[in-house]
Amino acid sequence: MRRWSLAFSSLTLASVMAVGGAWYLPGVLRVAAAPPPVNAEPPKDQPASYRAIVKKVLPAVVSIESHAKHTIKGKQPKRKPPTSEEIPQNPDELRKFFDQMQPGDNGEDDGDGTLGFGSGFLVDPKGVVLTNFHVVDGADEVTVELHDGRKFTSKDIKSDAKTDLAIVRIHAKEALPYVEFGDSDEMEIGDRVLAVGAPFGLTGTVTSGIISAKGRNLRMNMYEDFLQTDAAINPGNSGGPLINMEGKVIGINSAIKSRSGGFQGVGLAIASNLAKHIESALLKDGAVHRGYLGVGIDEVDNEELATHLGVKTGHGVIVTQVFADGPAGKAGLKEGDVITALGGKPVKDMRSLQGVVAELPKGEPVELSVVHDGKPNTLSVTIAEQPSAFGSIKAPRSRLPENIKDATSIDKIGADAVDLTPSLAEGLGYKDTTKGALLTDVERNGLAASAGLGRGVLVTKVERQSVASASELKEKLDKASLDKGVMLQVRTPKGGVTYVLLKSNATDQ
Repeated sequence: MRRWSLAFSSLTLASVMAVGGAWYLPGVLRVAAAPPPVNAEPPKDQPASYRAIVKKVLPAVVSIESHAKHTIKGKQPKRKPPTSEEIPQNPDELRKFFDQMQPGDNGEDDGDGTLGFGSGFLVDPKGVVLTNFHVVDGADEVTVELHDGRKFTSKDIKSDAKTDLAIVRIHAKEALPYVEFGDSDEMEIGDRVLAVGAPFGLTGTVTSGIISAKGRNLRMNMYEDFLQTDAAINPGNSGGPLINMEGKVIGINSAIKSRSGGFQGVGLAIASNLAKHIESALLKDGAVHRGYLGVGIDEVDNEELATHLGVKTGHGVIVTQVFADGPAGKAGLKEGDVITALGGKPVKDMRSLQGVVAELPKGEPVELSVVHDGKPNTLSVTIAEQPSAFGSIKAPRSRLPENIKDATSIDKIGADAVDLTPSLAEGLGYKDTTKGALLTDVERNGLAASAGLGRGVLVTKVERQSVASASELKEKLDKASLDKGVMLQVRTPKGGVTYVLLKSNATDQ
């Protein structure tokens, strides 16, 4: 049976609309096919409402306001703004999203020392609150408010900056509501989740979405394992829980990828399995004790580069830096070596190496399997206690001077280079004994730029052969076959080395 559809509109006849799969002009009677029946009942595996989960979880979610002591009477010590190294200043920046809500934002200074505002959640009835480190960073005390309006003040704050996690203990006369951890490893892409917190100070806010990706490693923290979600999260959500359909915490909302600073569909939550380990360590010792190898590492995720290094893709990590007097340095490990196994356990990527180092006993020698200059080798290394400051010291910022003269043009890769002089080395933060060819200009669409090279990068080796000058770099590249690919060892002012592969896109005709 056909259904008549009558539309009245003040629009012109040039406007055309579609209804039920048939086209008609506004104000003109047209026949439209009946739309397919709508199934009013949700699929059996989807609840009609999340109310039961929300009622279970919401009482355990808290808002947190952090405070610092006054340094000047009548004025509160504002948190230092993030540097450009801490928050990248680019259109697609990743942000740790606490809501600063500082006195003075509205033209008033109430002098209460407020640093910021975020979220958290109770993980046991005795009053242990889990949140983000950046929510309580710099705080001498915090005010924790429960969903029912009860407030608690606490100075018992333990944190781990390397994972961006912290716990706060509050004390109540009776047992407090709490939520349980779920298994983040069991979550799959497409699973539904709820984000709970206080975006923009709106406490008790619940949003829904799905797991968009797993195992994100974005190098925002030293140790990380992020779940990505499209559940709406905004400043103030930091430290709040990401909940599965069982009402269990599978993530701690921590950052967003945003051009505007607000929600754009990409939220990042620290996986609960990582958080559980950190919470347990903070409760037991007040700090997290980790093993220490004393190296900087990077992934080997390019098949052609892996071949040049003598390994398979996803079977090892490359050593970008060996720290002085560290266990790896004492064992004879070198920059450019590829670690493939430690203590008999295979190393596939950076996360797996971190996990192995954390599990190994300290003070006992273990076997370290590496590939050095394309050849396998075995070393003996003794894992030590990780220094507390490890990973927290940032390299000094440096800039390459403009208009450097007498540069050597290397047209083959679209770059100019000069010798690294002592004055340039000092200004850029390189050691005065470092030798190499310093890139001073890189063409936007050139081969060097496509490989990720930029101004200020120092090329120290070509196919494992040392380069001491710009002319030597040009000579070696002129002789090399870019069709097969040429591996460069490069160094940046921030320290450490990495490897890039220059390969022409040209194909034989």
